[in-house]
Amino acid sequence: MNVEILSRIQFALTVAFHFLFPPMSIGLGLMLVMMQGLRLRTGNPVYLTMSRFWTRVFGLIFAIGVATGIPMEFQFGTNWARYARFVGDIFGSPLAIEGIYAFFLESGFLALLLFGWNKIGPRMHFFSTCMVALGAHFSAIWILVANSWMQTPAGYHLAKQIKLTASGQQFPMNADLGPIAYTVRETVLPADYVVRPEDLHQVRAVVDSIYAAILNPSTLDRLAHTVLACWIAGAFLVIAVSAWWLLRGRNIDVARASVKLGLVVAVVACLLQMQAADSTARGVARLQPTKLAAMEGLAQSQTEAPLGVVGFARWKRDARGEIIGVTTDALRVPGMLSVLVSGNFLHPIAASATEVAGLESLPSDEFLRRRHPEASAAELVKLRPSYWPNVPVLFQTYHLMIALGMGLTGIALLGLWLWYSGQLWNTQSKLIRAFLWLLVVSAVLPQIAIQAGWFTAEMGRQPWIVYQVLKTNDAMSAVVKIPQVLSSILMFLFIYLLLGILFVFLFVKFVQQGPVDSESGAGLMDRWRPLSLKAGRQTTGNTKTPGE
Repeated sequence: MNVEILSRIQFALTVAFHFLFPPMSIGLGLMLVMMQGLRLRTGNPVYLTMSRFWTRVFGLIFAIGVATGIPMEFQFGTNWARYARFVGDIFGSPLAIEGIYAFFLESGFLALLLFGWNKIGPRMHFFSTCMVALGAHFSAIWILVANSWMQTPAGYHLAKQIKLTASGQQFPMNADLGPIAYTVRETVLPADYVVRPEDLHQVRAVVDSIYAAILNPSTLDRLAHTVLACWIAGAFLVIAVSAWWLLRGRNIDVARASVKLGLVVAVVACLLQMQAADSTARGVARLQPTKLAAMEGLAQSQTEAPLGVVGFARWKRDARGEIIGVTTDALRVPGMLSVLVSGNFLHPIAASATEVAGLESLPSDEFLRRRHPEASAAELVKLRPSYWPNVPVLFQTYHLMIALGMGLTGIALLGLWLWYSGQLWNTQSKLIRAFLWLLVVSAVLPQIAIQAGWFTAEMGRQPWIVYQVLKTNDAMSAVVKIPQVLSSILMFLFIYLLLGILFVFLFVKFVQQGPVDSESGAGLMDRWRPLSLKAGRQTTGNTKTPGE
C-alpha cells in the first residue's frame, strides 16, 4: 500500500466511526422536539418521562460524536495539506460557520436541556430543545455544503500565485529568493485550465460567489437526502428501544407512546426519502454520469437502460491484468433506469427512450484530450478506466443502500398498520413478538444504509477529490510517510474501539435502567447539587468550637 491508500483508509475510518453519531443526534433531536411539544400540549406525564430518558441518551451520543469528530478535521492539515491549501478559500468558510454557529448553538443550549429540568420552566426547556435540534441540523447543513462543493464545484475560479520582484522577474511560489524583496501577484486562470501536480504550490480555488458555492448544483438534493436519513435513524432508534421494553413487559406506557411517535416519524420520513432519493439520483445522472454508470455497472450507453436490483459487477481485464471494462451478473428491470433518469413517470414508454451514458464513453474524449493532449485515440481508450471509480464495490454499496431503504419503508408501514388495527400491542402473539424483535434489530439498519450511502457518494467521486478539478492522489501532503500513517491508523483503531465499547456499555445501561418516572425521581444532576442549600451543605449557624 502507498501513502494515498493508507491516508484514504485513515480518513474513511475516522469519518465512518464519527458518522455513526450525528445521524442519531439529528434524528433524536427532532424526536425530542416532538416529545417536548406533546408534553406542553397535553400535560401528560408520560411525555415528560419519555423526554427525560431520551435526553440522557442524546447527551451520550453528543459527547461521543464530539470526541470522534475533532480528529477528522485535523487530517486536512496533516494528510491532505495540498487539498487544504487548494480549497481553503472555499472549504474553510462552511466549516468555520458550522463551528461558530451550529456547534455553539447546539452545545450552548444543551446545558439547559440536560440540567434544566427543575431550574427553568417547561416553555424555556422546550425552546432549549428546539435550539439543540436546530444546531444539530445546522451542523449537517454546513458539512454537506462543503462536501457537495467537492462533488459539484461552483461559484469559483482558479488563480495562480507568483512571486514578483521589483525588477519585474517572476518566480514560482515555492522559489527561495533569499533576501530579495518580492510581492505576491495572483492571476485568474482560464475556466478550462487543467490543474497538474506541479501547479499545486501556486494554484488555488478562489470564491467568485459565496451563494453559488453554497447552493452548488447538488447541495439541496444531498441535504434533503441526508437529513431525512438522519430522521429515519432517530425514529428507528426510539422504536427499537421501545419494542425491547414491550417484549420485556417494562415501561409499557412510555414504550407504547414512543413506538407510536417513532412510527409516525419513520413513515413520513421514509416516504419523503423516496422522493428525495429519486431527485438525488437524477442529479447524479445529470452532473456526475460516471458515478451513475458505476453504481449501476452500466458498460455501454443505451436507451431502455435496465435498473439493477441485485447481483454483482466485475472488472473486465486484458491479458496483462489491465482494466478494460466491466461485466455484470445482476437481476435487472428492463428500461427502468431510463425511466428514472428521465423523471417522466406518467409516460414510461416514452421515458424509456432516454439514453443513459455507459462507462465505455465516460469521461468523454474531449475531457481526456484536455488532460492528455499527446495521447492517440487508442491511448485514450486505455486511459479511460483510470477515471472510473471502483465499480464492483460501488455497485454493492449503492444497491445495499437502496435495499435497506425499501426494507425500512416496508417495516414502518407494516408497523403503522399493526398499530392502526390494534394488533401491535398483543405481545402474546408469536407473530407480533417476531415483528417486535425485527423492530429491535431495525435500529442498526439505518446506520448500515447511511454508511453504504456515504461510501457510494465518496467512492463514486473517485479518482477526484474535487470532481473533475483536483485528483485525490495530487491532494496529499508531500511529507507524510507510510509508517506515520500506519501508526496513526492503529492508534485511531485502539481509541475508537474503546469509545465504541464505552458507548455500547452506557447505552445498554441506560436502556436496562429505563426511564425515571417524572414524579418519583430525577437524574443524578438533579439530585446532586454540591453548591445548593438543598444539598444539605449549608451553614447551620452552629457556633460551637471544635471539641465542645
